[in-house]
Amino acid sequence: MSQEEVSRIISSVSNIKHKSILMLIYSAGLRVSEVVKLKLGDIDSQRELIHIKGAKGRKDRYTMLSDVAIETLSLYLKTYHPEKWLFPGQKDGGHITTRKVQRIFEDAIKKVDIDKDVSFHSLRHSFATYLLESGVDLRDIQELLGHKSSKTTEIYTHVSNKDLGKIKSPLDLIMKNSDIENEVE
Repeated sequence: MSQEEVSRIISSVSNIKHKSILMLIYSAGLRVSEVVKLKLGDIDSQRELIHIKGAKGRKDRYTMLSDVAIETLSLYLKTYHPEKWLFPGQKDGGHITTRKVQRIFEDAIKKVDIDKDVSFHSLRHSFATYLLESGVDLRDIQELLGHKSSKTTEIYTHVSNKDLGKIKSPLDLIMKNSDIENEVE
């Protein structure tokens, strides 16, 4: 998804809890299974980090926490006052379900009328693709996403149309300001 599409999706959500969930997922490249299991102590606003515990492959890792997500999360915390889980669910003592989070995303997609075949995981893919296009090293992206193998992270190295437009043909480079170009005219 483009940054504009992600922005429209997040902006379409008025519930501060739901908005916080989507923001955290996109801003940190989280899996749905990771965001639902976050506890209050996993958020380090001072260092702008999220501690992901027991993620896929039972690995722990740190990932980034954006300034905008911190602001929205602060408003959410002041409004809801969660105790154990960052995003409590309907059942006493439990966290929000992955299905509920997926429904939040699906409702937002419908609201902004995005016709692409996107899933909740598209937010994670968009996060990684944006970082790569911004020049972030693939190894750093691998760390942030918690990928064991760099091969998994390499799926984000596909060339986007945006990148194709920046590539200059070698012919253009050698012919620019040359005599041959002037002879053609």
